[in-house]
Amino acid sequence: MPLALLALAVGAFGIGTTEFVMMGLLPDVADDLHISIPAAGHLVSAYALGVVIGAPLLAAVTARMSRRRVLIALMVLFVAGNALSAAAPGNDALLAARFLSGLPHGAFFGVGAVVATNMVAPERKARSVSLMFLGLTVANIAGVPAATLMGQHLGWRATFLGVSAIGLAAIASLALLIPHDRTAAPTTGLRGELAALRSVPVWLALGTTVAGFGALFAAYSYITPMLTHAAGFAQADVTLLLALFGVGATAGNLLGGRLADHSLRGTLFGGLVSLAAVLALFPLLMRAEWSAALSVTLLGTAAFVTGSPLQLMVMEKAAAAPSLASSANQAAFNLANAGGAWIGGLALAAGFGVTSPAPAGAVLAVLGLGVAGVAYAVDRRHEVTHEGRVVAAHVPERVGALRG
Repeated sequence: MPLALLALAVGAFGIGTTEFVMMGLLPDVADDLHISIPAAGHLVSAYALGVVIGAPLLAAVTARMSRRRVLIALMVLFVAGNALSAAAPGNDALLAARFLSGLPHGAFFGVGAVVATNMVAPERKARSVSLMFLGLTVANIAGVPAATLMGQHLGWRATFLGVSAIGLAAIASLALLIPHDRTAAPTTGLRGELAALRSVPVWLALGTTVAGFGALFAAYSYITPMLTHAAGFAQADVTLLLALFGVGATAGNLLGGRLADHSLRGTLFGGLVSLAAVLALFPLLMRAEWSAALSVTLLGTAAFVTGSPLQLMVMEKAAAAPSLASSANQAAFNLANAGGAWIGGLALAAGFGVTSPAPAGAVLAVLGLGVAGVAYAVDRRHEVTHEGRVVAAHVPERVGALRG
């Protein structure tokens, strides 16, 4: 695997850290800015909104630029957003800075996935994407806990300065390690990139992402009350348990990349089935501490097995112009975050119990499996139609040869 993938992983580590660290800093930010916890929660939404808007927008407007330059420019924007977050004088300024920080997120992963797959042999494409995503999953193990501790001891502004430093390291890594000659701008341009979004298979792939990762966030958004109220853990134990989720996610990400290079569809279907099973068993597994810890790890593994296959599937469906579609898939991940949390909240509000978001997530995983099945059926029909046209095109030649 090329060393250049390390540069992409460093950028992903910084992005993953700044995305998830806000959850742990909400009380500190709320106290310092004299706002309520729910008001501080809007800072999480502002970042997600930046991802959803920035992913397709920035990928589209940079369609003719060198992908190496695009990655560096996106990371410069990332550093600026986090530096402004550290210097924000009030809540409104911090909301704007968090929105700015989220803008490059989706486009970085989208363009980065295209660059990663272009640097390896075809049979290693999924593995290369999983190595880029490795930075994101490792951020949940090391980056987020370390950044949270920094914020608690040095102030939340120090956290964002630290994340800015990671971004600067990523810029240096990208400049040194990403080659010039393999990241030339595509010839399709903006029109070609936009044309990719008119494809039904692309939208089916994006729908699979929304449903599949919506299943994860339906449960994960409410994992703390499940662990404390159902499994009986102390609040202080939750940080360690969330690190176990990161360990599972890292293992699942690497496993999914390796398996998808052998069978993309098989890995995707197997991951969604595993995710549905884990979520369906959550209410039982949360009855004891050991099984609850196991369930958190398995949740991360089952969910992130599907990460690389989903990213690669979208790129294959938009093979002529993959940057915009790949970035749109990152927007789909964040829609899944918001939608899954909302559906899990509905289950809680309906009075079905503290573990009810997990079975609700299982339903979403089954829905994702159904969308993936429809996508497979569409692909098969297209292949059969294409083969029929090829045969028909050669019939006159064969008849002429027989007459001759």
